[in-house]
Order: sequence, then structure tokens, then C-alpha cells
Amino acid sequence: MSPSLEKFLDEGLEDLKTKGLYSTIDVLEGANGPEIMINGEKKINLASNNYLGFATRPDLIQAANEATETYGVGAGAVRTINGTLAIHRELEERIAKFKGTEAAIAFQSGFNCNMGAISAVMNKEDAILSDSLNHASIIDGCRLSRAKIIRVEHSDMADLEEKAKAAVESGLYKKVMYITDGVFSMDGDVAKMPEIMEIAEKYNLIVYVDDAHGSGVLGGGAGTVKEFGLSDKVDFQMGTLSKAIGVVGGYVAGSQKLIDWLKSQARPFLFSTSLTPGASAAVIKAIDLMETDPSHVEKLWDNANYFKGKLKEIGYDIGQSETPITPVILGDEKLAQSFAKRMIEEGVYVKPIVFPTVPLGTGRVRNMPTAAHTKEMLDKAVKIYEKVGKEMGII
Repeated sequence: MSPSLEKFLDEGLEDLKTKGLYSTIDVLEGANGPEIMINGEKKINLASNNYLGFATRPDLIQAANEATETYGVGAGAVRTINGTLAIHRELEERIAKFKGTEAAIAFQSGFNCNMGAISAVMNKEDAILSDSLNHASIIDGCRLSRAKIIRVEHSDMADLEEKAKAAVESGLYKKVMYITDGVFSMDGDVAKMPEIMEIAEKYNLIVYVDDAHGSGVLGGGAGTVKEFGLSDKVDFQMGTLSKAIGVVGGYVAGSQKLIDWLKSQARPFLFSTSLTPGASAAVIKAIDLMETDPSHVEKLWDNANYFKGKLKEIGYDIGQSETPITPVILGDEKLAQSFAKRMIEEGVYVKPIVFPTVPLGTGRVRNMPTAAHTKEMLDKAVKIYEKVGKEMGII
């Protein structure tokens, strides 16, 4: 190894560990379900984004296996060179119908969506108004576009209007976009979509909603935009296929013209092999389930409300979450690390969330109750929260 690289790595890793910002990655001995096995010990899993429990459903596994038998384990090349598989076209048609748009494009991940879609439309002659708590992939996508990035205070509609007015009236930019998470992943609050659209229409803003944590959760599963009845107004509906959907990948849904443009200009689509046929078929099956049986989403919300109520009862600060995302806010980064370690030792799998994922001084663990958890699992988790919280003087 280069001496300069080794010095950089040694110093950097030691600094992260000293500040409580270094996280270890555990190995799961089996599937990522409501309970998991680590080092031969069963843990209640509250760290997963598998909201509806779809990642381990037998019917999704069967759909993936059947598509793999038909199409193979991989697509073979990028779609613009090798052609598109029928399963990919079916997937995009189903996503568009579910989201209430004319068309959709599937990407290999949600991160790729934001890197590809933002930079395909915005450039150095434009400006992007970005919520201050937007996901890292949005931030990186905005940087890649080379557009002027204007930070908007989190969900502050007065600040958005002031900055939208200034950007538009400056005459410096050809286009102005506002981009926001639909559901903010660390606090669980929801974007103020009606107010956003009112400001956007007033100032002719392009509106881009990253609905990674809203898809499968709000709007009967169809997401935040559908929840507010704005499918025909929001320009970009982006989301992942790896959280509530339970598989892997991402998508952008919008007008046919937008999707045609992205399929010719979005670099991750153009230069990276597409989703596997098995993953595509499993996503289609997940959409089938959400469209035909609302009990999956209803069970998620029932469990989430139950669990959040229990944590509040015993004295934890869970913030102002409006969704199943349930942070336990501790503040100090080192405390978050040691708290998570004790919770895992006692049988509840939660991981510390610290800077740069959240601002300094807001360290936490994030709980994700799912439709697959039983009330007995949640009750057991709450008892462990009470035990560890009292032991460490937090509650």
C-alpha cells in the first residue's frame, strides 16, 4: 500500500472511532425478516426498511425464480445496446399505472435515479432549490448537474417562496427546480406537498419528489404524491424498489416526454446493465399485492402506531414523525453508539445513526416497525428499551 494512503486511512479511521462516528457492519445468518440471526443469536430486527415484509414473501420469491428460469439471471447488457426485455417493459408500465403517470423508467438503485435524472435535466444554466434535510443521493445528484444549489430551510414554506421568487426574478437561470424528499428518512416527517405545489405553480418551478420512504407506505402504497392527489402535477416522482417493495432498484415516474428524455440522457440508464429479470418480476408481484390487498399497508400502520405509542409512554423522545419511521433521539454521538450496542446485546437490533447522516448533536437509533412484526415482538422490544434506557439514565 502507498505510504501516503496508509497514513490517510489510519488517521481517518482513528478520528472516526474517537468521535463515535465509526459504524461496524454485521453479518446476518439468514434472511432479513422481522427477526434475524447474528452470531447464532436471534434479534428483533428494527433496523430494516422492509416495511411490508415483502423481502421474504414466498410469492415474490416464486415470481423471481420463474422470471429467472425464463429470462436468465441477468439482462446481458444495457438496454440501449442489447434491447430491452419484455419483463422490463412490463415493470415500467406497472410502475406508471401505480403512480398515476404516463410512463416510468427503472434504474438499478434509488441512488442511481437521483444521480441520473437530476443531471439529465438540470445544468450549469439552472438553479435547484433543495430542502436542507434531503437525502445524500439528492445532494450528489444536484452537484453532478452543475446547477446552482440553493439550500432551503427544512419544510419552511416561507423560505421556499422567498428563495424561489429571488431565483426566478434574478433572470440568472433558464430553469428552476425544487427537490424534496416525500418522507424524510431520519425524522419521518412528510413534505408539505399542497403548499409546495402552490408555490411551484406561482413561480413555474419544476418539482422533483424523492419518495423512497413514501412508496409502499402512503397513498395506499402509491406514495406521498398520491396521498395528496397530486400525481398529475408533480413533474418527477422518484422512488426505490428496495424498501417497502422489498426487492432492489429505483424508478422515476412522470410524463412520457420526460421518460423518453431520461432514457436517452440519464447516464446510469445508458451505461449500466439493467435490473435482473428476477428482481423485475418480484417488483411486479409486490405492486400486485399492494393494489389488490390494502391489509399489507394497514398492518404496517397499525404496528407503527402501536410501537410509537409504547415508546412515548416510557419516556423516549421520538421526534415528530408522521410515518412508521420511529427515531429515538439521544443527542450525543457516543451515547447513540453505546446505546445501540446495549440494545443489540439485549436482543433488539437497531443501529446508531450519527453525523453525517444526521446533524451533529442529534445522534439516534432509528426504528422501523414493519407489517411483518407481531405485537409480541414489539412488546418485547419495548421492554428491552425500558430496561436499557433506565440502566443508562436516559429515561
